[in-house]
Amino acid sequence: MKTGNIAGEQLKSIIERIEKLEEEKTAIASDIKDVFLEAKGNGFDVKTLRTIIRLRKKDAAEREEEESLLDLYKRALGMEPDFDEDAA
Repeated sequence: MKTGNIAGEQLKSIIERIEKLEEEKTAIASDIKDVFLEAKGNGFDVKTLRTIIRLRKKDAAEREEEESLLDLYKRALGMEPDFDEDAA
């Protein structure tokens, strides 16, 4: 079946594959939620776990740059003591 330039069977196949993947994505998201609930039940802080997972996705240089900027901003806002690097 063709309508204009669209091959109906190919379109249907693509739509069905996307729908199947969406179902799998929902199931995986539910599984991830269950693991976080298990971790929380075992006394782990879920927010910290999410931060660690996010950091592990980055390479070492990217993490180091992010941490350096965070420290710089915290010092600028008075959230951390400013230190003299020459004295250290």
